[in-house]
Amino acid sequence: MRRREFIGLLGGAATWPVAARAQQGGMRKIGMLMGAAPSLFGEIYLAAFSKRLEELGWINGRNARTDVRWWTGGPDQMRPVVADLLAASPDVIMVFSNLALAVLKPMAGKVPVVFVGVGDPVGDGFVASLAHPGANITGLAGTDAPMAGKWLEVLKETAPHLARAMAIVHLETPAHQAMWNAIRDAAPRLGVEVTAAGVHDATEIERAMGSFAAKENGGIIVLPHAVTWANGDLIIALALRHRMPAIYATEGSVTAGGLVSYGLDFAHSFRQTAEYVDRILRGAKPAELPVQQPSKFKLTFNLKTAKAIGLNIAPTLLNRADEVIE
Repeated sequence: MRRREFIGLLGGAATWPVAARAQQGGMRKIGMLMGAAPSLFGEIYLAAFSKRLEELGWINGRNARTDVRWWTGGPDQMRPVVADLLAASPDVIMVFSNLALAVLKPMAGKVPVVFVGVGDPVGDGFVASLAHPGANITGLAGTDAPMAGKWLEVLKETAPHLARAMAIVHLETPAHQAMWNAIRDAAPRLGVEVTAAGVHDATEIERAMGSFAAKENGGIIVLPHAVTWANGDLIIALALRHRMPAIYATEGSVTAGGLVSYGLDFAHSFRQTAEYVDRILRGAKPAELPVQQPSKFKLTFNLKTAKAIGLNIAPTLLNRADEVIE
């Protein structure tokens, strides 16, 4: 889907002009805070969200107005963006990623918030519990910690020669701390030596991957986070340059040139998020809506990338895949 087509699906409006708000006072306003840099797949996820809203009766430009904001810097740079989003008095805000929710939560006041792709929302202090989130925040949880051990397992199956693996993590994020523990726990039974590279920007990512690639038989585990999403193209390019197999949490990374991904189906999760937004617009309280756990996962391979790094993936493994890019 091209950016022009996506904008058309959203009704061609990225903001709420003052004059339009005056004329359309009955419109419900939906804020959308994407905790990732603009990307084709991010737009596809938003399109899935918007399409489901339309199916539920919320037509952009007729009885609803959306305002999309993307992650374009660190938390300090994003606070004014979030403040501007809130200044338009949205009826509800959909937010994607832990980092974006961490910025939004203390600023949102009583505005209902529905999150998607947020790992360990209880551990990160966003909700009181999954069953009873409390306050004004609920949504669709992201990948939980045990999945990280599965990422190492799939990476080892994909590249049986793997002896070493480096996880690219944001260690200040509690969910990443738990994921790293799961990777470390899984490593002995898989015969893989693991290390964690705590990163915050492109420079640290390039330095960590370059240093790790100095030895043979290494692979990369890319944990989901605003930092790794914002630098996704760089990580994919470095993995190709150093001929290292890498596993990602989202299929979008594999479509963009990554080797393999295993994780929740984000398009499906965004559609489910739209259903919660619909219920809130019709009067439900976030505290009454339990946080939903992921229910649909996808395994995706990119055979072009496998060939580029000199890797032959076993046919039995490819047969298990939900999608194979050739």
